[in-house]
Amino acid sequence: MKMEELVRYAKTYGFIFQGSEIYGGLANTWDYGPLGVELKNNIKQLWWRFFIQQIPNSYGVDAAILMNPKVWVASGHVASFNDPLIDCKYCHNRFRADTLLEEATGKDADGLSHEELSSALKEHHVACPKCGKLEFTPIRQFNLMFETQRGVTEDKQTIYLRPETAQGEYTNFVNVQRSMRAKLPMGIGQIGKAFRNEITPGNFIFRTLEFEQMEYQYFLPEDQAMDAYAMLKQRAFDFFVAMGIDPAHLQFHDHTKLAHYAKAAVDIQYLYPMGYGEVNGTHHRGTFDLTQHESHSGESMNYRDPITNEVFTPTVVESTVGADRALLMVLHEHYAVEDLGEDTREVLRLPYVLAPFKAAIFPLIKKHHTDKALEVYQTLTASIRCEYDDTGNIGKRYRRQDAIGTPFCVTIDEQTLLDQTVTVRERDTMSQTRQLISDLPGFFQRQA
Repeated sequence: MKMEELVRYAKTYGFIFQGSEIYGGLANTWDYGPLGVELKNNIKQLWWRFFIQQIPNSYGVDAAILMNPKVWVASGHVASFNDPLIDCKYCHNRFRADTLLEEATGKDADGLSHEELSSALKEHHVACPKCGKLEFTPIRQFNLMFETQRGVTEDKQTIYLRPETAQGEYTNFVNVQRSMRAKLPMGIGQIGKAFRNEITPGNFIFRTLEFEQMEYQYFLPEDQAMDAYAMLKQRAFDFFVAMGIDPAHLQFHDHTKLAHYAKAAVDIQYLYPMGYGEVNGTHHRGTFDLTQHESHSGESMNYRDPITNEVFTPTVVESTVGADRALLMVLHEHYAVEDLGEDTREVLRLPYVLAPFKAAIFPLIKKHHTDKALEVYQTLTASIRCEYDDTGNIGKRYRRQDAIGTPFCVTIDEQTLLDQTVTVRERDTMSQTRQLISDLPGFFQRQA
């Protein structure tokens, strides 16, 4: 499925719309529609189950988007969170130099200096993607953080929209550990918005100015860190498989160049329409983050082992998943156009746990079966997210529910009025069975 087809599908069925579309939009901003919100929430809930609920001694936080600017000095973002940008001298379009080189040569440009990037662009005769010319300005560093001002007087303070959620987990390490009386190893995770003012390639929601991260930080003694790294790496992979992703469409990509404080780093990449792209990162970050915050804040980030009485700075192993990239992956993976011989159907084969609606409730004939259908709908909405639909013929209603990923359709007909049974149609096989209305809550509970 091509990306432009995916964009069309997502808009048609209410998953994703262009941001502020009635004003012509704003580049690389997107709004989630009714089905997109449901799907994204289901992805986030599944992640929470995998990382917060199922890893012992793990806790959630919801840290502020706006933080003391000293946080970003300590983390290194103020000094070094930059992109190498160049402008075409002819058409004046701006590009990331490393991205241009990677797309032209297929080689990893991560970690190259400005001089190395410039030399490589000239050596490989990399041209402007817009006009084809070979003349670029010198590479300049461009900080990716969005700045804003706090205050209403001349004493305004520059603060930043957070470019990642992780710092809220580091700065709250002591608060969480003490309030929960937690022993190491201990995990802190959160799901939240982050913002980066970067040049984006226009691959739909893969890279945007505003995005949502699902980040988990594992705090532990150094001698346990590599085992934790292997565990989190595998857990992220298993999380994607639980979303129905074919393992053949995923690959691990080990970082060959590491930050000075890092022991190991690996990405999980998915085969998107534009090629493999990162959807998860697992990083052994050492003690860098807590040490930096201790140094800049003057507050201790140490932990005292209650058994050995040893005092030390915990090592951090991080797992991060892009919620928007995960949703894009899910749509691309599960959408299909199925040939039925004389007809075709669009179908989104989502696992039950991810489906925006778990069931759709239909009256076969609106005039005769509406009251009973609404009664069934009201009964089921107490336990599952479902939709009521009485528009068009039954075949068209089935087709719409197939296209948005609804696993089951429940039809109320004449027989329902006689024996309290309904027709339950399964999305993937299109098979139908009769079930008692009283059995439906238990049936859907078993699917979950």
